[in-house]
Amino acid sequence: MPRFFIAASNIFGGVAYLSAKEIEHLRALRIRHGESFTVCDGAGQDYTCRLTRLNDDGAEAEVVDIAPSAGEPSVFCAVYTAYSKGDKLETVVQKSVELGATELVLFPSARCVSKPETLSVLHKTSRLQKIAEEAAKQSGRGKIPWVTAVHSFENAVLSASKNELPLFLYESEKQQSLKDVLDGSAGVKTVSIMTGPEGGFEPEEAAFAAENGMKSVSVGPRILRCETAPVAALAAVMYHTGNL
Repeated sequence: MPRFFIAASNIFGGVAYLSAKEIEHLRALRIRHGESFTVCDGAGQDYTCRLTRLNDDGAEAEVVDIAPSAGEPSVFCAVYTAYSKGDKLETVVQKSVELGATELVLFPSARCVSKPETLSVLHKTSRLQKIAEEAAKQSGRGKIPWVTAVHSFENAVLSASKNELPLFLYESEKQQSLKDVLDGSAGVKTVSIMTGPEGGFEPEEAAFAAENGMKSVSVGPRILRCETAPVAALAAVMYHTGNL
């Protein structure tokens, strides 16, 4: 069923009121008077609606059912990913949202090939936010994950380490695997996944992360691309917590 995100303030009195942007979407999908679609308030609540009015002035739909969004995972998971070149970040954002990430945070790292300036960061996060919204619609999410950026590797670590299970994916880690840590983390409710750029993390960065509470883990004997590692780790977390 087609899915639309609108503000909760636009749903009242048993009616959902859709914006001009969503009117274009309704017309593109050829949804007609009396046909049903899903409206989500962005806070995890789904409304099954039936179109009652559609013209150039606006659109209205009768709310016929309300239920919690089935697409929201039971665990909060933030994906921290270093800047990378090309369209790799687009892939990470899209696939992470589909798998259930709650938020995505971009950060610079010593080996980053791409280190955007402030205006470029604003443009990049705005574009990636649109990708997150489209992925949320397509995958049946009940919330649109936020895409943000921090100014330094250190700030990223300090933020990520606040969650119950802060995972630091490090290609040189030999003692502890992702599976080992997940097996010992039953009942965890908040998770961070931090992954590096094309060249991986510097040893000094790994040391700083460990000193500040991050759990260094490996994801197996193979070297994963920077756009593959966060998605693979997120899938493992979702499977471990019963969300996949």
